[in-house]
Amino acid sequence: MNRPYTVCHIFSALDGAIVGNYMYTPETTAAREQYGKLRATFDSNAILYGTTTMLDFCDDYVADLPKVKPVEHKDYVAPHTEDKYVIAIDRHGKLAYSQSYLERHGLKQHIIEVLTKEVSDEYLAYLRKLGISYIFAGDKELECEIAMIKLKEIFGIERLVIAGGGYIDWAFADAGMIDELSLVLAPAADGEQQVTVFERTDNSLNRAIAFTLKDVQKLEGNGVWLRYTFNNAKG
Repeated sequence: MNRPYTVCHIFSALDGAIVGNYMYTPETTAAREQYGKLRATFDSNAILYGTTTMLDFCDDYVADLPKVKPVEHKDYVAPHTEDKYVIAIDRHGKLAYSQSYLERHGLKQHIIEVLTKEVSDEYLAYLRKLGISYIFAGDKELECEIAMIKLKEIFGIERLVIAGGGYIDWAFADAGMIDELSLVLAPAADGEQQVTVFERTDNSLNRAIAFTLKDVQKLEGNGVWLRYTFNNAKG
């Protein structure tokens, strides 16, 4: 396989929402805690987030950046010692950081930005100054397959977890870049008009994706862990 084995690991309400008030009810506490623990079972060395989801872990959006000389739009691997990675899909270069890694649960993860060729020279210079790696995957729109191939070839990522949001989940699923869906259902719903597990973008094909059930487990606190394989996954 010329790309990482990829699992989409998602925590969802019974109505499919991945954000909302349901997440903060006492009844979802046990399922939410188990969702976090289950991620370790995939033995991955990288986790991937969309731009909006990555805002929970970075420093918001960048403000005005100083003008710089033209920067060559080529993939850049910053010097780093971490062998774990957090990958941000940031097509136009908007996310702000204070350092080149995220530290969670005592583990440092080197940041990799996935960009398109429309990103500014100023943003590339900003990432280089911080010591953040980046790759290009598309001219104007994200090319998921290119991103996956580069993540394996350049960084040696063999197993990867995608953890939202819904548009990114669908973009990679639609491209056949996800092997497995790991869905933890919380015993709650709130009926809000929120982003769901999969959200189709304007560039996605108007089609359905079928799955094959791999396993079902009841979790502590009335949650359910569903595991499916994607029938359209590309080898």
